[in-house]
Amino acid sequence: MTDEAQRQDQIIQELSQHIKGKGLTFFIGTFGCQMNALDSEKIEGILTEIGYTKAENEKTADFLIYNTCCVRENAELKIFGKLGALKHRKKTKPNFMVALCGCMMQQDVVMDTLKKKYKFVDIIFGTYNIYKLPELLQARIETGQNIIDIWKTHEDIVEDLPSIRKHAFKSCVNIMYGCNNFCTYCIVPYVRGRERSRSVDDICEQVETLVNDGVKEIMLLGQNVNSYGKNLDDKPTFSYLLERLATIDGLRRIRFMTSHPKDFSDELIEVIAKHNNISKGLHLPIQSGSDSILRRMNRVYSREEYLDLVRKIKSRISNATITTDIIVGFPGESDQDFQDTLSVVEEVKFLSAFTFIYSKRTGTPAASMTNQVSEEVVKERFNQLVATVNNISANFMQDQVGQKYEILLEETSKNDTQMLSGRTDTGILVHVHVNDASNFIGQFVNVKIISAKTHYLIGDLI
Repeated sequence: MTDEAQRQDQIIQELSQHIKGKGLTFFIGTFGCQMNALDSEKIEGILTEIGYTKAENEKTADFLIYNTCCVRENAELKIFGKLGALKHRKKTKPNFMVALCGCMMQQDVVMDTLKKKYKFVDIIFGTYNIYKLPELLQARIETGQNIIDIWKTHEDIVEDLPSIRKHAFKSCVNIMYGCNNFCTYCIVPYVRGRERSRSVDDICEQVETLVNDGVKEIMLLGQNVNSYGKNLDDKPTFSYLLERLATIDGLRRIRFMTSHPKDFSDELIEVIAKHNNISKGLHLPIQSGSDSILRRMNRVYSREEYLDLVRKIKSRISNATITTDIIVGFPGESDQDFQDTLSVVEEVKFLSAFTFIYSKRTGTPAASMTNQVSEEVVKERFNQLVATVNNISANFMQDQVGQKYEILLEETSKNDTQMLSGRTDTGILVHVHVNDASNFIGQFVNVKIISAKTHYLIGDLI
């Protein structure tokens, strides 16, 4: 345990003497990406160790934490809407506490709004100092003053604090933080900072610990995992890290996201092809199929370079599936630009696509670009794109009927307790009927596909 982790752990023990046994509850509202979800697991671990218990919902919690996202405007509007509804609750329940953290907090314009309109928020911290929550909570309790602790750059990487995983059999692992790519539409480099990687040994040690604790699948997280290691002295590559992890005894499956196409090397393709426990479902955001739009986005690859990469992957990994991200309505996008995107979708035949309507983010270069596309045109293009992706996905799914797969069963259907969901090695969602769900959650099983829907398959246990 690092010195900083030990210091925070000591504060946790001090707080627990005052909190444990009082019946205080917490609730974490998580918005945005899987990195935020992982941060929330850490927050939950810290608060549980201090002595709080998890509330059933945010309405009953004594301590409410919103872990925020700023990639889309809608996510920010949701947070402000929720804060507005909490003003009365704070007045009637003075001991009720509210904390805000995450990407939104790293934006000056957001902080200005919070300081002027939402002065009742007890604790505000950002993306660089999640691990300091015990210290911030202690300061709030001891001083009675609102605490704001926003850093402009990162300091320590502290991972060895309590964390409560959502699933016992799978876990996410941060391998790096930040981003150096500065796509013109993206706020992430401004709120998550520059790229900084954890050491190979630290990551391997964490994964080995997780496997010894029953974890069978890990998801490696980074804004661009393909550029892993560039800031480390010995310059280890992502391919090298994957090779090391793939040899850990008991680790059945390794996933990773997100990959930037410009850094997806031939060596990485070979490592993925070589190891059976590295997932063949690859997330490879293209964002647009138009060269002119890709240049305006600062994506640093062309349409043809992307297609060449996909061909390379599929020629070496025959069962690979590709998923992607696509933005519709980026400033200056013409009808032909959009048609170029559709043609890439049809050529690659993505298993699925996260499709987004362009969202103007203050502070990014794209926010001040001319030729913003009208809302009416954007919606029409968006609907056409979704229909195209869905049609490709439906045809692919139908072709899987009769095929056999190994899947990891992960969770129970909300509508049927005897229907479990899991994913294939290539990332395809499969629903399976079982007689006793408790015996199957977290297990790898073999299934035969009996029917297909647009976005998932239905199978029988073999």
